[in-house]
Amino acid sequence: MKRRDGAHGAAGREDPEHRDHLPTDKLQKAAFYDLDGTLLSCNLVTTYAYYARNDRSIFKSAYLLTKVILSAPLLLGLDLYSRTLFNIYFFKVYRNMPRDRLIGLADDLFEETLKPSIYPKAEGLVQQTRQDGYRNILVTGALDFTVRPIALHFGIEEVICNRLEFKNHIATGRVLPPLVAEKEKARIIRDYAAKEGIDLAQSCAFSDSTSDLPMLTVSGHPVATNPSRRLRNVALRNEWPILELS
Repeated sequence: MKRRDGAHGAAGREDPEHRDHLPTDKLQKAAFYDLDGTLLSCNLVTTYAYYARNDRSIFKSAYLLTKVILSAPLLLGLDLYSRTLFNIYFFKVYRNMPRDRLIGLADDLFEETLKPSIYPKAEGLVQQTRQDGYRNILVTGALDFTVRPIALHFGIEEVICNRLEFKNHIATGRVLPPLVAEKEKARIIRDYAAKEGIDLAQSCAFSDSTSDLPMLTVSGHPVATNPSRRLRNVALRNEWPILELS
């Protein structure tokens, strides 16, 4: 699996410097997928709650869970206002967590929490876009160690996601730039497409939230997937396809 982490360029491939100058008939098309709410019914808070519940100390576990519960109104408000600010604030909850613990629990997290939350029709959709000749690419604000087993399950080799900063193998609570969210998602996709020889006009994007409108509209074929009420209204106004994967 090739992880992009918001960075640009393709590991193990030839220098893509001139790929944005390829003739149109040589360009490829891609399907850009958001993750939480789009392919999975869970979200960043659900993922963190798993780590909090499984802390080695029962007292620390209770403290971490209580802290998130008390922060719920603030988190909801931030999410409605700005997904970028939400991510910056929320990822602070990982501060002081050891890297080996986060990575070590990732497979169990997937099996116990994430895999059961996969929408029933999600795998069929990903298989269909692959069969139709699209390069499937995950573009998500989720963290790399939680995304890895999901991407493997779906057979998606290209991933753009967030990464925590670690010092001495301990999380600082900060995210390494660029933070994958909102307009930054669209910028990363444009740069990635130029370097990888992807024709955005022939590509499609799938998301459930208006926070991903920049990501949806950077592609030629936006698809509102399990859309929120706000995104459904936007999709209806713009005559975009609407998919329900549940």
